[in-house]
Amino acid sequence: MITKRFLPIFSPLIAITSALIVGAFLIFIAGANPIAAYTALFQESLSTYFGFGNTLTKMAPLLFVSTGVLFGLKAGQFNIGGEGQIYFGALGSTLVGLYIQAPSFIHVPLALLAGFIFGAFWGWIPGYLKAIRGVNEVITSLLLNYIAINLISYLTQNPLKELNAPSPYSPLIAKSAQLPIILPGSLAHGGILLAIIVVGIIWIIVNRSTLGYRITAVGLNPKASDYAGISVQCTIMLAMTVAGGLAGLAGASEVMGLKYRLFEQISPGYGFDAIAIAFLSRGSVLGLVLVSLFFGALRSGANVMQRSAGAPVTVIYAIQGLTVLFIAIGLALEHRLIQSNNVDHR
Repeated sequence: MITKRFLPIFSPLIAITSALIVGAFLIFIAGANPIAAYTALFQESLSTYFGFGNTLTKMAPLLFVSTGVLFGLKAGQFNIGGEGQIYFGALGSTLVGLYIQAPSFIHVPLALLAGFIFGAFWGWIPGYLKAIRGVNEVITSLLLNYIAINLISYLTQNPLKELNAPSPYSPLIAKSAQLPIILPGSLAHGGILLAIIVVGIIWIIVNRSTLGYRITAVGLNPKASDYAGISVQCTIMLAMTVAGGLAGLAGASEVMGLKYRLFEQISPGYGFDAIAIAFLSRGSVLGLVLVSLFFGALRSGANVMQRSAGAPVTVIYAIQGLTVLFIAIGLALEHRLIQSNNVDHR
């Protein structure tokens, strides 16, 4: 009973620790000192002013998207289309930032809303196909990623490309649509504060509202929920729409708080990292924040680790992949433990 009770708490920690241990071995094989590499990585990303600001900057989109993934999972929907939804959200906020003139107190919320709506639309499509047509949301959301990425590539190379730009990107959005910097002299912007607020709102919806009860019920047992009078189709579409909207906010925050324009490669893979974060958090809001911080720190300190200790940046991506692998192993072991306990009780 003790093992069963505490395994969900310790399995993410064990997964991260195991990934770091294997990562240390890879660093050693690459000819670098693992202790020096990890010291440089985490000192730069967490203990220096600019480095911590950079960590918060990278944490913001991860937190937005992983919250959306977790919200979809509550309804039993596996949204892996966060990457494409980020791109669409970035497009929405860019269009508002470029072509609408308004004071900041109107322009910023309007651009954020556009990012949410564009991302929500891209999340609604696989939700609709799943709810109405029975098409697997994993396949459709994955394929929609490539459509969104290539669409943004076309737009930044053609109609939205800044005149005489050396690479594909749009003109700068208006200053009135830019998010404020929260740590002067660093890259940290208001997107991280908004992300934390959004996490709190989603937690309240899921755990303290009738809507959250319906979403959880559908995720646990769609047939029983339908028998109880809950619209399973509407709930699935709503969950995927909100998940897409939250990922869209990630794209909006990248444009409005960091890059101030739409780039061809606006996301370095935040949508896929968010899947690992959602699973590592095990449904815990605090876990979501902490794991997002961990992944943000990995991305923030990677280049410093390479410069200071000679460890290749690719080790960071290996650690992220290993973390996913170990959490998958942990989930499999936990499932087997639960099954064995159920057999013993019989």
